[in-house]
Amino acid sequence: MSDDQQHQSGAPWRNFYGRIHGKTLNKAQVDYLDEDLPDLAPGGVSWEENPERVKIDMAKRFAGKPVWVEIGFGGGEHLVHMARSYPDVYIIGCEPFVNGVAMCLGKMRREGPFDNIAIHAGDARDLFDVLPDGSIEKAFLNYPDPWPKKRHHRRRFVTDEHLDPLHRVLKDGAEFRVATDIPDYVRQTMEEVPRAGFEWLAEGPEDWRKPWSDWISTRYEQKAIREGRTPHYMTFKKV
Repeated sequence: MSDDQQHQSGAPWRNFYGRIHGKTLNKAQVDYLDEDLPDLAPGGVSWEENPERVKIDMAKRFAGKPVWVEIGFGGGEHLVHMARSYPDVYIIGCEPFVNGVAMCLGKMRREGPFDNIAIHAGDARDLFDVLPDGSIEKAFLNYPDPWPKKRHHRRRFVTDEHLDPLHRVLKDGAEFRVATDIPDYVRQTMEEVPRAGFEWLAEGPEDWRKPWSDWISTRYEQKAIREGRTPHYMTFKKV
């Protein structure tokens, strides 16, 4: 299908390659999705509810707080940790994998309540459509899908299809953090992110070897370390 073709909703045709569903959800997880997720939605992100792509009223929806975005939050460990650590910041988590969303909602129930988390259970590009220019103060990309085969590298987040809209919605000087254990993902990140209008802030090797002071090591990272892979922590600034 060509790029100029559209869905019936009017949405542009965007290939999405990640998993949407995994193993069958248990009853509690289904309840989390039914009962909690609707109230956490940023609002007006889907093409069905907002075909004109009207921008979100950030001050109204997020109580006038600074807004951060986490792209692909997995089970929500980092998202919940940051929301707890920074109660005066609103964090939007994007995650299309429904099992991860359900895990995050369960974590929020156990460790909450939280009044500074929004969840978009879908493609981050749809969220970027409706975020105003320069409205996001920080963004996180933690252990994204590596797509290891060379022919699949265009499916990675660190391509212009994702980085250009991310750059648009970030404020000038905003921080963009990337964590990965895949050496070739580091290579592509270091090539593509600066090309998209970001400056790498590292001054020496320790700046990418050591995690950020407010970092929480996730289960995925611990698995990577056990299997002998080295985490890399890259910090960029929008210029």
